Amino acid sequence: MMREPPFLAMLLVLASFAVLTGASAGPAPAWRVDNGGIPTALTAVPGDPVNGRKVVIAPKLGNCLACHAMPIPEEPDHGQVASSLSGIGSRLDAAKLRLRIVDPKRVTPDTMMPSFFRTEGFHRVLKDFEGRTILTAQEVEDVVAYLLTLK
Repeated sequence: MMREPPFLAMLLVLASFAVLTGASAGPAPAWRVDNGGIPTALTAVPGDPVNGRKVVIAPKLGNCLACHAMPIPEEPDHGQVASSLSGIGSRLDAAKLRLRIVDPKRVTPDTMMPSFFRTEGFHRVLKDFEGRTILTAQEVEDVVAYLLTLK
């Protein structure tokens, strides 16, 4: 199986986000960072790991497989640009996972991973995408729930 060079993987990630219609209809709920994570869930509804698995695979949503290897054997192509997410649920708690999805640049400033739930601080954003998040609050919680199952 051929692996894409890192720049190609990044182009794939950016291209997938370019086709988004904007996940959030309204303003994103407020969140705060405490002790290296976001301790409070973004929604009152618990995350659904089954839907979270779908989100990480979906090219128009999470598209995590473009950069990360994951224990999803039925999906043929896994990226090697970023760290493997196998066992991530044993290494990080929900608060730390949530921050890495919401705003990964707070953890690793030079990461190419997009901020899936941040709406401010970007440059040259298309008008149709201003103030919108890539994932909804519920999708973030679903992805966190799924990643916590990866022990």
